[in-house]
Order: sequence, then structure tokens, then C-alpha cells
Amino acid sequence: MNWRPISLKELNNIIETSVTVMDTEVLCFWNSIKIVPEKRQVPSYSNEDYFWIVGKIKNYIIYYNDIEEGFNISLENNLSHIEVTSSEQDELHFALIKLLKNYEI
Repeated sequence: MNWRPISLKELNNIIETSVTVMDTEVLCFWNSIKIVPEKRQVPSYSNEDYFWIVGKIKNYIIYYNDIEEGFNISLENNLSHIEVTSSEQDELHFALIKLLKNYEI
């Protein structure tokens, strides 16, 4: 089976599914940080790989790693790429809870 990048439509479907299970606190937080998804380069993979950033707050971003099929948290840098990548396979609401509970935002 060959990997192919996720489409914006597929990403939006994943986000919509996750929103349905969010409690009030997480949903309010999500609504305050979500952005129109934008692709960012991931230098730690290759020059041709991009992940979708879906949320921003202060100097943190939430992005979807479609190779690992999960949402992750990273610091945002001034360059137009994702600086630190991880391979968590979190659903969106779990990544949001981690951001709320474990980061100084």
C-alpha cells in the first residue's frame, strides 16, 4: 500500500468527527485557536512532505501528521515550516487537552 497525502476534505472530516466528542471546555478552546488549515513543510522528513496546521495559540501550533495519522503539538518558528515533529497518533481532542493541561498558554 502506498502512502498519499491527506486531502483538505479528508482532514476536515477528521476534525468534524473529533468536534462531536469534545466537552464544552475543549470545544471552546478549539473554537478560540482553530485556523483555516494551512500546509507547512516538514524539513525533518523531506523537502516534499507537508503537514496541515489546524490551530495556533501564542507560539504553539497543532498540526496533523498524516504519515502517522494523528494530531501533534509543536512550537511555531518564524520560518514557514514545522520545527519539531512528533509521531503521536492523537485524535484532535486529545491533542487539545494536552495543550491545555501541559503547556503554558
